[in-house]
Amino acid sequence: MRVLLVNMPWSPIDLPSLALGILKRSVDERVPGADAEVLHANLMFTDWITERTEFTGHDYEYYALSSYFMGCGDWVFSSALYGDPAWREEEFTRTMSGKLKPARMAMTLELHRVVPEFVEMIARHIVADAPDVVGFTSTFQQNAAALAAARRVKELAPHIVTVMGGANCDGEQGATVHRNFPFVDHVVRGEGEAAFPALLTALTDKTPLDGIPGLCHRDANGTSVANPMATRPLPPAAILPPDYSGYFERLAASVARNWVEPKLVVEGARGCWWGEKHHCTFCGLNGSFMEFRSKSPDTFYEEIIELARRHRVLDMYVVDNILDMRYLTTVLPRIIDSGYDLRLHIEIKANMKRSQLRTLADAGLIYVQPGIESLNSRVLDLMDKGVSGCQNVRMLRDGAETGLSVAWNYLHGFPGESAEDYDPVIAQIPALEHLDPPVDLSARIAIERFSPYFERPELGFTDLRPEAHYRFTYDLPEEELHGMAYVFEAPARGVGEPTVGALNAALGDWKKHHTDARLTQDDQGDRIVLVSRRRAFAWRAMELTDPFELAVFRLLDQPHGVRALQRKAAARAAVPVRTEAEVQRLLDTWLALGIVFTDAGQYVHIAPAAVNEDLLRLDFMRHAHARDGAVPAPA
Repeated sequence: MRVLLVNMPWSPIDLPSLALGILKRSVDERVPGADAEVLHANLMFTDWITERTEFTGHDYEYYALSSYFMGCGDWVFSSALYGDPAWREEEFTRTMSGKLKPARMAMTLELHRVVPEFVEMIARHIVADAPDVVGFTSTFQQNAAALAAARRVKELAPHIVTVMGGANCDGEQGATVHRNFPFVDHVVRGEGEAAFPALLTALTDKTPLDGIPGLCHRDANGTSVANPMATRPLPPAAILPPDYSGYFERLAASVARNWVEPKLVVEGARGCWWGEKHHCTFCGLNGSFMEFRSKSPDTFYEEIIELARRHRVLDMYVVDNILDMRYLTTVLPRIIDSGYDLRLHIEIKANMKRSQLRTLADAGLIYVQPGIESLNSRVLDLMDKGVSGCQNVRMLRDGAETGLSVAWNYLHGFPGESAEDYDPVIAQIPALEHLDPPVDLSARIAIERFSPYFERPELGFTDLRPEAHYRFTYDLPEEELHGMAYVFEAPARGVGEPTVGALNAALGDWKKHHTDARLTQDDQGDRIVLVSRRRAFAWRAMELTDPFELAVFRLLDQPHGVRALQRKAAARAAVPVRTEAEVQRLLDTWLALGIVFTDAGQYVHIAPAAVNEDLLRLDFMRHAHARDGAVPAPA
């Protein structure tokens, strides 16, 4: 059996498909007599479109990621899905005119008109390859492109079995896709490592399909049948490493090689250990299975090193929704000592200790995404995040000190929030300009399928409708769109435009002035020297020498309230005890100077230690044993 796995636009071009890499290995190893190949149609598209339009890597990134919540990437391929180069142009233009700049609107309309030719070319390429089964993965804005290609393949070669899977096919979404698009023979819902090989084996042996968990198929009358989803997720030992054969070679032959630096995609865990206890109210990640499971440290380490050796690529994107904390003492120390100068990106919890962040930095985790989302404790409580505003600011400070680039987003629009939750944060943002700003301005939360806000109307969101872009992309009734959609629109909740405008103005200034801003501290034992260069503060340098002030500042390495500071500082400093009022006056002074951040009665200092060499990554691979005394000899 020949199996062709297709990665359509708008899958990222700087990453191989983890899903198809895993499926390729699962077919090759688990289905006797079958072999699988991956068709990198996303890279083929870059070459095809650049011959016809002024298309750039920035354009690809826009349709792949930046426009996700507006659905521009999916709408582009709706013309190919419905065989109409002018498919719902008027409706798209009317809805999006206020959201897209004229140049972007023109590019989107042009792509919409020409992509049917690309889909025709890809479909004929697939048919000429003569597979028995063609599988399409669909995540983010791949859905319309994958459906369009599946439709045309089925028209050209009805005998080829068409299969879809991926994040856009989880749960009810997959059942809806199968029910409404008869040219898709099967939809694999949930984890595919077991279900897809089982489907191929059943097709070969001509055995019934009813026992394959999550599979959508058709009965003798052509009626769509959705098998019950699996009741338990795959154990970690069953999660195969990906096979990325062909991706890097194809990228090297594509115009896309001039746009991106390729990265490897690695996976150590699935699910979320925090979400098992407290599912963040707005988060729709993990779909059908929240249960956290991770590969053994030995297995994960060997997979990372083997991928680096095989492909000679050191940039890696770790797709885990959250870091398995065991890896801090197992996998990461081995990476540090491996001699591989890896550069990793991973998601972590914002309350990690500085020593843990230093381990991440030494192992090459240059980019971390700690899920900060807000700097106000009350709003974070509404999210069920399990961290405070001061802890999130401390994360930004310690990330700067340990040389980590912290990627984060600011969200608003939570039921129950108020302007009083935002005003104190907005007032303090100028003091934070030396720390990593959010990736973009604040965004109103989207209601995602599988999130508590979607599943539990009592949390504040009712009368959910699929976002508008589903309605001008697909020719389906509302109830079917509801089953297929991942993002939903709802009446706005939380703060209004005046507060959002003030917040975004402050965040915009933060992003604008971050590069030139500086605040550092150097603890010399008998004094702490602070150096500042921030536009909102006139002072440039100061020293703390009073023993009590030194004790308070050092305690503010972690968030503290006034009473705890007064008690602990008195125990540390050999000076007369200060009253709580005196401590409060000191904190008010430091707040005015932009030395501390306060939220919910807690305070934390915001000055990273002055460690410029670490920040510049000049001593990037300093090993733990070197810090313990084995200082390298000068060159």
